[in-house]
Parts: sequence; structure tokens; C-alpha cells
Amino acid sequence: MRIAMDTFAARGYGKASLAEIAERAGLTQAGVLHYFRSKANLLTQVLDLRDATDIARQGPERPRGTAFLEHLVDTVRHNAERAGIVRLYTVLSGESVTDDHPAQPYFRERYAGLRSLVVQALTEARALGETRQDLDVEHTANALIAVMDGLQVQWLLDPDAVDMAHSTRLALDALVGGGGTGRGAPGAGEDPGAR
Repeated sequence: MRIAMDTFAARGYGKASLAEIAERAGLTQAGVLHYFRSKANLLTQVLDLRDATDIARQGPERPRGTAFLEHLVDTVRHNAERAGIVRLYTVLSGESVTDDHPAQPYFRERYAGLRSLVVQALTEARALGETRQDLDVEHTANALIAVMDGLQVQWLLDPDAVDMAHSTRLALDALVGGGGTGRGAPGAGEDPGAR
């Protein structure tokens, strides 16, 4: 699956071939199909592996309120150490908007689930007084996810020019407001022009 992950990330789903994945894994194409039934099933398993890795990293209980927002910044910081996974996600999420792409249901569900988690965390933060009381949690959640995904594209194209964690922190503070979201920021307290 790691080889498939690298191949899908480098070539996209359409151009990645089972023959190449099998050769790199030291198997025949029939051998790969014995374990995964189809290229689409292999893709689904690769995406599930990515999510399982992220869920295991989060721990047994989801952080609440601004602690979950801090977790998002930590996730972005961690993603900067794994370009292959970020490339896989970025390529396949972009491809998934095309008709009949096998990853489309996965990405629809993933975005719906992520939006729900961020809305829940923002609602908790608002109730705890950790953010502005007039915060529009649904649209703020959409904006935060868009910032994170857009930063990934920019970072993949020019990693030296983009600090994803710092930029996510700035967007989070600007969108959410209130207290509690500036803890542990890279460069917190420094003049942004000095970076």
C-alpha cells in the first residue's frame, strides 16, 4: 500500500498503473489483484490507511473547543514532514471532482466529516467564550478547511516559500478571534515581517 500511495501521489489515479505498482512491489499484477480485487479498491485502501494513521496520531479522544483548532495547526505542522501523503491527498482530491472518479465518495464523506468536526469545535469554543460570540461557525469551518487545502498546494509547489503551520495560525486567529487560539504558534509574539 505504501508503494501504491507513492505511485498515486506521483501520477494521479488515472495515470498510475497496477503493472507499475506490482513491479515496484515485487509482485505480479495478478498478485496485487489477489489482495485488492481492483485498482479502485487499492485506492480506497490507501486512503483508509492515510486516515487511520492520522486518527491514531490524534489519540483516543477528540480535543474540544480551541484545543481541536490547536490540533489542526499541529496536523498541518506534521504534514510538512510528509510530502508524499500531502501530495497524494492533494492530487486525488483534485481529481475526485471529475465524473465517476472512484475516490469521489471518499472525499465527499471526508469533507463532510471534517466540516462537522470543525463546526462542533467552533461551537464549543464559542460556548466556552474562547471566540467571538457572533462567529458564523459553518462558514468559518469552510474557510479554515479551504485555507489548509490551499496552503498544501502552495507548499507542494514551493516548500521554501510557504510555512503552512504559521499561515494556518494566522488564518485561524483572523477568522476565529477571541482568546485561546494563539498558544504555541510558530513565531508567536514576533513581528511577522521579520520571518
